[in-house]
Amino acid sequence: MSHGSFLSRIKDKKPILADGAMGTLLHARGVPMNAAFDELNITQPDLVLEVHRAYIKAGADLIETNTFGANRFKLAEQGLPKQVKEIVGAGVALARQAAAEADHDVYVAGSVGPLGVSIQPYGRIKAEEARAAFAEQIGALAEGGVDVIVLETFTNLHEIQEALAAAREVAPDVPVVAEMTYMPDDRTIMGYLPGRVAHELKAAGADIIGVNCSGGPAQIARVLQAMHQAEPDCLFSAMPNAGLPENVNGRTMYPADGTYFADYALTFEALGANIVGGCCGTTPEHIAAMRTALDSGDHPLPQITFLEEAEEHDGEYLSHQSELADKLMRGHFIVGVEMAPPRSHSLSALLTSAEMLREAGADVINVPDSPTARMRMSPWAVCNLIQTRIGLESILHFPTRGRNLLRIQGDLLGAHALGQRNLFVCMGDPTKIGDYPDAMDNYDISPSALIQLIKLRLNHGMDQAGNPIGQPTSFTIGCALNMGAQNPDKEIELLLRKINNGADFALSQPVFEPERTRRFLARYEEIRGEPLHLPIMMGVMPLYNLRHAQFLHNEIPGIDIPAAILKRMEDAGDYASEEGVHIASELIQQMRDVIHGTYIIPAFGKYDLAAQVIDAMRVPG
Repeated sequence: MSHGSFLSRIKDKKPILADGAMGTLLHARGVPMNAAFDELNITQPDLVLEVHRAYIKAGADLIETNTFGANRFKLAEQGLPKQVKEIVGAGVALARQAAAEADHDVYVAGSVGPLGVSIQPYGRIKAEEARAAFAEQIGALAEGGVDVIVLETFTNLHEIQEALAAAREVAPDVPVVAEMTYMPDDRTIMGYLPGRVAHELKAAGADIIGVNCSGGPAQIARVLQAMHQAEPDCLFSAMPNAGLPENVNGRTMYPADGTYFADYALTFEALGANIVGGCCGTTPEHIAAMRTALDSGDHPLPQITFLEEAEEHDGEYLSHQSELADKLMRGHFIVGVEMAPPRSHSLSALLTSAEMLREAGADVINVPDSPTARMRMSPWAVCNLIQTRIGLESILHFPTRGRNLLRIQGDLLGAHALGQRNLFVCMGDPTKIGDYPDAMDNYDISPSALIQLIKLRLNHGMDQAGNPIGQPTSFTIGCALNMGAQNPDKEIELLLRKINNGADFALSQPVFEPERTRRFLARYEEIRGEPLHLPIMMGVMPLYNLRHAQFLHNEIPGIDIPAAILKRMEDAGDYASEEGVHIASELIQQMRDVIHGTYIIPAFGKYDLAAQVIDAMRVPG
């Protein structure tokens, strides 16, 4: 097929359906994850051909060559720096063979990924060296006869601009799709918003601009909408991961299934996508489901409404003696609400919301430290200012990840000096999922061991080495608890370690299945011969609408939302947020005889929903 026919096709008809993950299927067929996947084009061509055929059989109109990492820098790591043309040529030939065998028209896209090395000024590679490497790979793809070039999974805007420049030099007549991937806050790793990226890629000469990989379909939809709003006349592509990956028994698993992808295929179409497909974790089953949805006349395109995080404005603050330990001792039902620090020094909006929550009856504000490994204001500052300005007690989330033992103890002394008395000790999110995936991620101490250090050392006037610190600290310590764990016995073993080390209370993961939680508590009593006496603040997350519920169920590891709740959110329609509040308050009431408080986690900064949950609970004073 001609390159011109490809552009004509995506302009004139329904979206082209691309294939899914190559690496996922190769790994499923026995190839180690650390293998040189691109080299399989010449060492195991039948295996690569089998993957192409599977996606074509599933209904793909566009298949990508197995050349994502076939550049001189990545191949050098495998001892193959001079085999770029051979590996790329073989990859194109295999895709062309599979397309020729198909019973419908199939286009071949040449896959090009990042070089795997950083470009100056952030790395050692000069821009001209990067462009030369891209030109070598793209030139070989064009020579092999691909219908389109797909630049995918780029995190650095400057790098993809070099790749686009190389494509225009060596393959000026071949259409180019330019796709970037985004961090959990819908920005690139360098902080660029989707609209800015859309402007830059269009100016750089991309024929189609888009987004791939990232967090999953819900995030891809948000980014796609923002790009379309910024450049409404462009052509677009959308190729999400199958949700956030989870490690299960040593294997990387993705939660989103084909049905979920089928729904989002229609969402992407409604948002103006000209090419839709899948990335990491997607399989022929996902593509087949998308094919059925796109071809069906029974499914009207959805109305597009998306949530936006609350704006963060400028502000400031200033200490309040903690009362949490006293309330726990007196059996007071604790109501906590999570408030994430802003991405800047703007705090007036957050403080206004904290004041609202105090008036609604919240006992404490929980402040996470760099949630989902995103750069945020120091949680110490947020805690201090909520306590001093609003007069509301706070719980500082204190992750061990990214801190050595020397810094941990210094940070704890500093927090205590600022009036912080309540800590939630946890592991913290790995940096690889956040804004700075290459940031230092090691740690010297586990959460359970840190609990012991605080309670048996710092709270007794000594540091870990036995040196005196003057007056003892007086921290109250919370620990993490997952009452919906797949292996409850292992979770109970870990919980007992935390209790024995001195934990004063526990914050649980969001609960949507009360009976499952009760089974966990019953199993604890069966193992220990007595009920769990550690005070539990049960996590609840007010659902905002059906899409929010589906996102949590399909894309967040560890969260399973029962079908009955999903049905309630669907039936609620425009009143879904109110129904989410009712569900959250019901869950709290159903578990109130076995919990000691609640930990409300409002999505999207919707703190008014948390206030409504507090009102609906009718918490006694």
